Amino acid sequence: QMRLVESGGGLVQPGGSLRLSCAATGSTFSIYTMGWYRQAPGKQRELVADITSSLMPNYADSVKGRFTISRDNAKNTVYLQMNSLKPEDTAVYFCNTARTPPRFLQSWGQGTQVTVSS
Repeated sequence: QMRLVESGGGLVQPGGSLRLSCAATGSTFSIYTMGWYRQAPGKQRELVADITSSLMPNYADSVKGRFTISRDNAKNTVYLQMNSLKPEDTAVYFCNTARTPPRFLQSWGQGTQVTVSS
């Protein structure tokens, strides 16, 4: 099991940018597809972006062209650069493995709150 620690959230105006980081412990980070998920109040958690071990990114339609996912396997860290933020991006953001069998899902971290508001 990896321990996942998200950071970088905050309050930002519409159109602004934030960069989220997720640091993972353990030696298996590099073999997993890693993803960023978000959960808005009253809604289910959704996968917004993921990146394979060979650095191929995938994005949900709602963030395509605005968000960029990247990873640094040497630092066991995955990033999410969020540009042109909208109020509907407001949510708690989490990282975890993605597109893998459920048994490979790690324990969820505390997440990082992103609030987009004027």
